[in-house]
Amino acid sequence: MKKLRVTVDGKAYDVLVEILDEGAPPAPPNPGAHPAHVESAHVSAPPVSARSSAGTGGPGSVPSPLAGKVVSIEVRPGQKVEANAQLLTLEAMKMNTYVFAPAAGTVKEILVTAGDAVEEGQVLVKMS
Repeated sequence: MKKLRVTVDGKAYDVLVEILDEGAPPAPPNPGAHPAHVESAHVSAPPVSARSSAGTGGPGSVPSPLAGKVVSIEVRPGQKVEANAQLLTLEAMKMNTYVFAPAAGTVKEILVTAGDAVEEGQVLVKMS
């Protein structure tokens, strides 16, 4: 059994997959088979957590675009920022992703610190 995370329409799901022929060579592709006929492709599991399924968290909330680790925070509470100003940097799969302010405003609260692991959709910063 192998635990995997699958994202469908922006919602993350944890699924348990049974590996039937582990170590066996992969089966040759069957040109007559259609992927839609594979029953295991349809996943119906509860969301991973309330944080990842909560969406943006309301007006002024800046959600994480992906699951990863907070590398650095470029702003502080009370700081005024312009639209598209860099707020923080996330790392996922050895690549940095920059999170920008969706609009001009004031940083009201920073909900993460450098080194924190975050989930997709988790609110990182609240702005007013």
